[in-house]
Amino acid sequence: MVDVRDRLQSFAVRWLEEHRGLVIVLFCLPASFLFDLAVRLLKTVERILWFHASHSDRVRSIQKEVRNWNALPKSERKLMCISKPNWMSLSTTFFPKDRCHRINVNFGNILELDENNLTLRTEPNVSIGEITDYLLRRGYMLAVCLEIKDATAGGLAFAVGMTTHSHKAGLYQETVVCFEVVLADGSLITVTKDNEHSDLFYCLPWSHGTLGFLVAVTLKIIKVKQYVRVNYIPVHSQEEYCKMLMDLSGANETGVETPDFLEATIYSKTDAVIMKGDFADVDSVQKWRKVNRASRWYKPWFYKHTEQFLHAAGEEYIPLKDYLFRHNRAIFWVLESMIPFGNHPFVRLLFGWLCPPKPAFLKFTTTQLVRQMTFKKQVFQDIVMPLATLKDQVDKATKLFDTFPLLVYPCRIYNHERGPQGQLRPPPSELLVPGTNYAIYNDLGIYGTPGPVRRKEKYNATYAMREMEKFTRDVGGYSFLYADVFMTENEFNEMFDMTLYNQMRKRYGGEGAFPNLFEKIKPEVDVIALGQED
Repeated sequence: MVDVRDRLQSFAVRWLEEHRGLVIVLFCLPASFLFDLAVRLLKTVERILWFHASHSDRVRSIQKEVRNWNALPKSERKLMCISKPNWMSLSTTFFPKDRCHRINVNFGNILELDENNLTLRTEPNVSIGEITDYLLRRGYMLAVCLEIKDATAGGLAFAVGMTTHSHKAGLYQETVVCFEVVLADGSLITVTKDNEHSDLFYCLPWSHGTLGFLVAVTLKIIKVKQYVRVNYIPVHSQEEYCKMLMDLSGANETGVETPDFLEATIYSKTDAVIMKGDFADVDSVQKWRKVNRASRWYKPWFYKHTEQFLHAAGEEYIPLKDYLFRHNRAIFWVLESMIPFGNHPFVRLLFGWLCPPKPAFLKFTTTQLVRQMTFKKQVFQDIVMPLATLKDQVDKATKLFDTFPLLVYPCRIYNHERGPQGQLRPPPSELLVPGTNYAIYNDLGIYGTPGPVRRKEKYNATYAMREMEKFTRDVGGYSFLYADVFMTENEFNEMFDMTLYNQMRKRYGGEGAFPNLFEKIKPEVDVIALGQED
């Protein structure tokens, strides 16, 4: 009986693998659309219920819940976490919230736009899509605006974010002016880099909710124009695209003008398209002819559109909102591994408006079997490393995963000259751009199905990821913690500087109240054992 069941399970897995695209188009996309409508309806109802409550009232309700937890006997206290379900998070992990005492922090309104100081104050659960719509109507955008609409202001503030403006603005955390946090004892504090809580200010990013509950965040915004003039530059050698990115990002003292936006899509070890963009007006017929509303549902996936410029340079004008969310529809290029035929014009025309399948729906419907399969047969990683090591990064990623395209966003990492500055160590002095307090790093995005898996060759995901993590530690880089990590806790503590974080856990009552950082972000699956099976 067991043998029959195993055979049926094996057959079902093979069938789903071979017909995955068809299943997703005919079932997942419509179901995801209906699922998203239901989630939006629930959010609307929740906001209506809270309509007459002020932000202060909502904060007091959280403080009351936390104080009620403190009133429990110590033997009955579970570690606290937010009540927001796992499937609503963009993280790939499934933290076991059923073992925790859950606090309702699942509310979200934009609170205040300060046009004089160029800041936006918002509650944590407001999405980047909602914020962008609100700001663009008024001529602004977030200084670091993630490409995925469903990411939230609070989720990024306690994790990390990076975009094509990050070579000028730095990581998302550099754009945070103020955190408003409810601590483990129920008290509310305002945290800035200049007040008495400045040590905590540098530890809240990358903390993933293990130091307190975020109830509001104030972010820097920038004035914008309505279009981005994008220049596509084909490059056909590693040395050339590495040098060009160093020059354009400002890492080298070459006098090359730094664009407003900068990224590269690498299609093979030697072939890439570098995109530099600048805010622009479309004020002539000649410019109108070059307008590309790149995010319309019937348009080619953006990375496929970009690929055509491998053969000849080009220029076009993209409306700012289309540019900011150019990768949203295909989830960069992850959707191709789900729907291999999804970029066909006919499929885009009929089903493009349903894309992308909502990450919340994909997580909601993930079974244990599917989860294990994603570990073994997919890679989804963002890693920040010194840009000077880009050639070695690409070589290593190619050897271990053999999947293209690769994403590259240059980014500033700052030395705030204050000793321990949170979980990220200050960049080494030899990497600092002369005359500044920052070095240029880059995000390396590795997404999709590894080459050996596509070719049905032997592939050990645990070995590949652990080798990539070791390389990242060796060059002084960091793994983004929304994605699955394969490190041991000791290896994690080598990659990140936990000195100040651990001090803040003690000072602000986090120990015994919240999971520690490694416990919070480690996969619920034993990835080492999974690798040994392979």
